[in-house]
Amino acid sequence: MRIAVLDEERGQRELVCQVLKSAGHTCHAHSSGSELLAQMRRENYDMLLLHWQVTDITPEAVLQDVRENMPAALPVIFISGRSSEDDIISGMVSGANDYLIKPVRRGELVARVQAQLRRAYPTQNAVEQIQFGDYVFESRTGRLTVNGMSVELTHKEFDLALLFFRNLGRPLSRAYILEAVWSRDIDLPSRTMDTHVSRVRSKLKLRPENGYRLAPVYSYGYRLEQLST
Repeated sequence: MRIAVLDEERGQRELVCQVLKSAGHTCHAHSSGSELLAQMRRENYDMLLLHWQVTDITPEAVLQDVRENMPAALPVIFISGRSSEDDIISGMVSGANDYLIKPVRRGELVARVQAQLRRAYPTQNAVEQIQFGDYVFESRTGRLTVNGMSVELTHKEFDLALLFFRNLGRPLSRAYILEAVWSRDIDLPSRTMDTHVSRVRSKLKLRPENGYRLAPVYSYGYRLEQLST
């Protein structure tokens, strides 16, 4: 998962990112609220860890912006050096899903992050089958069936198709897709992604007459939409 971390303290940012990376996540560190909000308008994140004592923008304002402009399911955990009831209530009332008190303990950080991700994205934690209408993905075998008929896909095509369905209606940036599907292949030719998207659209018949539209988002990436019938 792609997790954004906001903390003015460099050592704390590095510690949190180290723990998140060891748990298999991708960490994007930010030192100011304005920097984070600007980046969140360009990139997709699956979770936000927010230090409650940032100074350039109040944490309440950061959370308000996130709740007004980002997907409703986006989980937010705030981290505070204060353990008073008023501080904790302030964070939760402002829209956070959970909190951590400094000094951050590694085990607790991972446990709370995983718990919030499970709640926010339940289909991404399914063991075997993940179903979206007539589309059934078998995560362990990499097999996809549509209306009970098997669709032959390469490994990357399967991952790409599942990524779009898991984010149905949500625009995904090219950087997000690249990181989620191709991982460390940062030198991937730009046309490779477009070719894979075209193949997924064709093989899964993601066309308006079938109730779906897989379309480019200008100067950003792609979005899979389910059309009303």
